[in-house]
Amino acid sequence: MTNETFKSGFVSIIGRPNVGKSTFLNKVLGKKIAIMSDKPQTTRNKIQGVITDHDSQTIFIDTPGIHKPKHELGKFMTDLAIGTLNEVDAVMFMVNATEKLGRGDQFILEHLKSVKQPVFLVINKIDLITKEELLAVIATFRDQHEFAGIIPISAMTGENIDTLLSVIKEELPEGPQFYPSDHITDHPERFIISELIREKVLHLTHEEVPHSVAVVIDKIEKVDGKNVIDVMATIVVERPSQKGILIGKGGKMLKDIGTLARKDIVKLLGTKIYLELWVKVQKDWRNKKLYLNDFGYSEKEY
Repeated sequence: MTNETFKSGFVSIIGRPNVGKSTFLNKVLGKKIAIMSDKPQTTRNKIQGVITDHDSQTIFIDTPGIHKPKHELGKFMTDLAIGTLNEVDAVMFMVNATEKLGRGDQFILEHLKSVKQPVFLVINKIDLITKEELLAVIATFRDQHEFAGIIPISAMTGENIDTLLSVIKEELPEGPQFYPSDHITDHPERFIISELIREKVLHLTHEEVPHSVAVVIDKIEKVDGKNVIDVMATIVVERPSQKGILIGKGGKMLKDIGTLARKDIVKLLGTKIYLELWVKVQKDWRNKKLYLNDFGYSEKEY
């Protein structure tokens, strides 16, 4: 028997779109479970990542970036992010070191006033600024809220992440191990595969297409007698013109999306896969709750 206590708890990562929340989560887990893109508002669900060591387990919740909603999907995303604040043991408010304090940050800070749990200010992307600029960012935000701590990091390079994890760990209460030691996420593989496909759409397309896209996994099954998994997925868009862009001339765009997605899915599953992609038009799906539920954007699911 050991007298060492075990600590565990949930930590919400909150911030404006594109501050690096998903990059941070993938970095600390060492495996991609959250999509990364240079386009804002790409995370749409609460994604839980689990880090376990000999005496603690930290469950991170990567929330959608908070923004002013323009449609039902946007409202769902924002409500989801704000809703995590009172369900966790600590909050990481992540900001982009290269951007000035804006209305989005003020909106989040207003909600943080009612949060009783410790709130840490995490200043990300410090690899892109000077020390003098960092001190100015710290001074600006320090006046906005009584933070439990201010930790500058680079999610891209890994700088100071160990310090952040150590500080967070100190705040966790004593508690049970919620997940097995080798568990890194509570999301099913089906969800992660759909996100990996959506990431490639975001990467390869521009303007009107990226945020009009949902990916539905129609089938995942092992091929009889072979070490191959058959994956069939439908990419849903809102307009016929978007369908044309995604398919591309001679089907080239869809082929490129499939090629890139297949590489990541093989890494995830550790086996060969056969990936078949289809594109379907569902007019104005982001504003219809029925379709939001069908495509996985449901509070019951996440």
